Amino acid sequence: MRDITFFYDPISPYAHLAFERLPEALMGHSVAVRYKPVLFAALLKANGQLGPAEIPGKRAWTYRQVAWLGHHHGVRLELPAAHPFNPLALLRLGLATATDDAPGETNRYVTEQLFHHVWHGGLDATDPARLAALQDLLQDHMAQREKPWLAPDSEVVKQRLRANTDEALALGLFGVPAMVLDGRIFWGQDALPMLRACLEGDAWFTSGAWEAAAGTPQGVQRR
Repeated sequence: MRDITFFYDPISPYAHLAFERLPEALMGHSVAVRYKPVLFAALLKANGQLGPAEIPGKRAWTYRQVAWLGHHHGVRLELPAAHPFNPLALLRLGLATATDDAPGETNRYVTEQLFHHVWHGGLDATDPARLAALQDLLQDHMAQREKPWLAPDSEVVKQRLRANTDEALALGLFGVPAMVLDGRIFWGQDALPMLRACLEGDAWFTSGAWEAAAGTPQGVQRR
């Protein structure tokens, strides 16, 4: 059994695409996936970056590309009514379902509900009525599992999110989705074939090529 940690923020359409396509990429392998929500904006800030939706030209391209990728891969993806938005309420709702044995994780069902809330229906992801309905759904899920539910605005839940984000930064993550396997970081939904190749034991990963690529000298630095 191999372990993969899937770091995500439901604000990211690429994370949504990767989440939906991950089962296909892992097919045939014995893998345990740990889904960990993080605050994407904190990763951007720590690395001195803007998000793709914060750069005017890139914003338009991003929405066109993810819409096409959804069409191309047969993944339902409808842009929400407004984007970007503040995802804190969603992230905390997800981590309100985390259990003591995995305090920073959301199970696949919960993770799916967070993504579908944003990327299905073209609706407002921050609408209070919709968030309340999502909370009811997740609370019922926990009740059926006979697991405790923590208030999303509790300090315990807030600390879980901070801990996940700090863990991501310590690993060197700069964006989402990021999938970590055997200490290697695979960034973006387009890294799924590369992740699968690593699982399959592709010799490239033990040839030194992975390490050599990161050692390329920097020729110039913009200030």
